[in-house]
Amino acid sequence: MLQYNVKLEGKTILVTGAAGFIGANLVKQLYKQIGSSIRVVGVDCITDYYDVNIKHERLKELEQYESFVFAKVNIADKAAVDQLFADYKPAVVVNLAAQAGVRYSITNPGSYIESNLIGFYNILEACRWNEVEHLVYASSSSVYGSNKKVPYSTDDKVDNPVSLYAATKKSNELMAHAYSKLYNIPSTGLRFFTVYGPAGRPDMAYFGFTNKLRAGQTIQIFNYGHCKRDFTFVDDIVEGVIRIMQHAPEKQQGEDGLPVPPYKVYNIGNNSPENLLDFVTILQEELIRAQVLPSDYDFEAHKELVPMQPGDVPVTYADTTPLEQDFGFKPSTPLRTGLRAFAEWYARYYGKK
Repeated sequence: MLQYNVKLEGKTILVTGAAGFIGANLVKQLYKQIGSSIRVVGVDCITDYYDVNIKHERLKELEQYESFVFAKVNIADKAAVDQLFADYKPAVVVNLAAQAGVRYSITNPGSYIESNLIGFYNILEACRWNEVEHLVYASSSSVYGSNKKVPYSTDDKVDNPVSLYAATKKSNELMAHAYSKLYNIPSTGLRFFTVYGPAGRPDMAYFGFTNKLRAGQTIQIFNYGHCKRDFTFVDDIVEGVIRIMQHAPEKQQGEDGLPVPPYKVYNIGNNSPENLLDFVTILQEELIRAQVLPSDYDFEAHKELVPMQPGDVPVTYADTTPLEQDFGFKPSTPLRTGLRAFAEWYARYYGKK
C-alpha cells in the first residue's frame, strides 16, 4: 500500500468538468470526506452536447458548499485557464473536462481536438508554470481499442485506437508523460470503464434505453447483444479518484541526471464485465420496480438486435490489480444496486409512469 503524500485539507483543488457527471459527484464527495477546509474551484463551459438542464441541476447541488467556486471557462481558452491558475493557485488539479462519447467523435471530430487536446495542453502548461502537487486526469478504457487480451492491463500496448475519442485520450497520456519528464509534474491518468449512475450522461446506453422505452420506442442492442462492458458505478469511480489524488507519483532522479517521470496510469473498472443483454434485463426490472415503466411492459416488442457500430469494441474488462495493491481499493458495487439507484433517480427527476 502506498502512503499518502498529498494532504488535501486546507488546499485549493481545481476540478475541470465540474458540471459533468463524474466531476459533480467528485466535488460532493470531496466536501463529504475532507470537509469545508478545502476550496474547490469547479470549471466547466457547459456545452450542449447533452441536456444542459442536468448540468445546471448538478451545479445547483454544489452551491450548498460555501467554499465552492464556479468558473464558466472553456479549457481550450489558454488565457482564461492561465488566469484561473493565477487567481486560485490550485495545489491539486483534476482534469475531467473532455468532449466525451465514441460515436459523436465520428461526426464531430473538431470538438474532440479542441477540448481533449488543446484544452489538455492548456492545463499541462498551467501546471508547468504553477507549482502543482498533483495532476490527476481522466483517460478512458477506450484506449485499449480492439485489444484481444483481457482483462485489460495498463502494461498492455495501446497503439490501435478504433475511434478519435480513444486517440485523444491516449494522446493525453503521452502528453502528460512528456510534461512529467520535462518539468517534473507528478501526474496520474485514470482509465475509466463505462461509468453509470444517477444523474448520469443521457448519451450513455442505459440512459438512452430508458428514455426510449419510456417513450414506447424500440431500443437497439449492438453486436446482437454479445457486447460485454465493465460497468462501473460512479461512487466507485469517485472513491478511486479521491484516494489517488492523495498520492502523487514520487519525484526521482534518473541516471541521466534528469527526472524519472513522476507518472502513473490506473484502470478504474468493476473487474467483472456484464453481457449487454443481462444488463438490459436488470435495467428493465429496476425501471419497473421504480415505476418508470408499467409492470406489464412488453419488453420483447421494444428490443432490436443489430450489428456492431463503428468505433465500438466487443468487450471492456479492467485489470484493477495495481489499484488494489497501491490503494487497497477496487470498485465493487453490484450492477443491480447501481441501476436501482439510477432508476430511482430517474423516477424522481422525470416522474413515474
